[in-house]
Amino acid sequence: MLPPRAPKHLVFVITGLFTGGAEMMLYKLLSRLNRGKFRASVISLTPGGSLRDQIQHLGIPVYCVGMKSQQINLRAILAFIPLMRKLSPDLIQGWMTHGNLIAQISRYVLSSSVPILWSIRHSALKPSETKLTTRLIIGLLAHFSHLPEGIIYNSRSGAEDHHRIHYAPLKTVIISNGIDTDLFHPSLTNRLKIRQELGLEDHTIIIGLIGRFHVMKGHEYFLQAAALLLPIFPETQFLLVGSEVTPKNPVLSNLVRSLGLESHVHLGGERQDIPRLTAALDIACSTSSFGEGFANVIGEAMACGVPCVVTNVGDAAWIVGETGFVIPPADPVALCEAWKALICMDRSARQALGLQARQRVEAHFALDKIVRQYEAVYEEIFSKWKH
Repeated sequence: MLPPRAPKHLVFVITGLFTGGAEMMLYKLLSRLNRGKFRASVISLTPGGSLRDQIQHLGIPVYCVGMKSQQINLRAILAFIPLMRKLSPDLIQGWMTHGNLIAQISRYVLSSSVPILWSIRHSALKPSETKLTTRLIIGLLAHFSHLPEGIIYNSRSGAEDHHRIHYAPLKTVIISNGIDTDLFHPSLTNRLKIRQELGLEDHTIIIGLIGRFHVMKGHEYFLQAAALLLPIFPETQFLLVGSEVTPKNPVLSNLVRSLGLESHVHLGGERQDIPRLTAALDIACSTSSFGEGFANVIGEAMACGVPCVVTNVGDAAWIVGETGFVIPPADPVALCEAWKALICMDRSARQALGLQARQRVEAHFALDKIVRQYEAVYEEIFSKWKH
């Protein structure tokens, strides 16, 4: 009998490990990876990040090369080269723009050639809202996009947008983000507890927006739509959580005040209990105006049986299918109208729509299915790779 083969060593190179959709998907992939076939290491280009400890708790080592503010510098590269040689990977996977660049450079600093994968987690970005260095790297990678063994996009829209700027179409692999349907599930208990914590009646309608504070996320349009809705449904409450989504944020606090929303809006900041908050919502939203590929918050809300209203950005329309409402970006009137349509449904009709949403997630985006798709890509590469 032949001895079992040693697990293949996958090294993931990511820009940073602060909580975000792209970073969370890497964590989820690592948490379900088949340890009999693969072992993993992670190199974070920038220091810190709340996911660092979580990944290490999985028994996966995390290394940092000390790059600051996403500025690739000689010091970081000099730290990276001996580290990569020490790790001796069987495959290197870049994760996000800077990670893809460094992953590709890795091929030329190792004593033996290894396969390279890139991971692209966004659709088209607005030049005015994107750092110059990031724009330059995206353009540079287009010229070298024929070199990696594959480019994994988490959205169809992201792939199409990159093809338009001359990324190699033949390298395209599309794998959606995965949703943990055990962690995100309907919960009447959480619905009632969150209302109790907020001092609300059990029947109160709560509309939620979960996401970090960034111009692409559309917080201003969400709040403008809230101001339009309240004269019609004055008991509605709005829950916003995410990094920098706090009363100390002057942009948000001034907007809430100017719109007269102080008694209706809850700015919860960055939370570690997103599954219970999501399950407490009546309506979940993604109001992004650009840049999204696959918004995790949509799939997570659907898994909780919560109907969604989403802007037609990235793959949002395809994710919700017939289980939610799709509106144009940056349109608070359309957002308000979609909310009104859902609120006017009786609760049993909303619950039925939410059940359809969960079934769609289970069919298309369940985490274990998505992880198996990644593993199939790795195995196909190894079966063809010649050293």
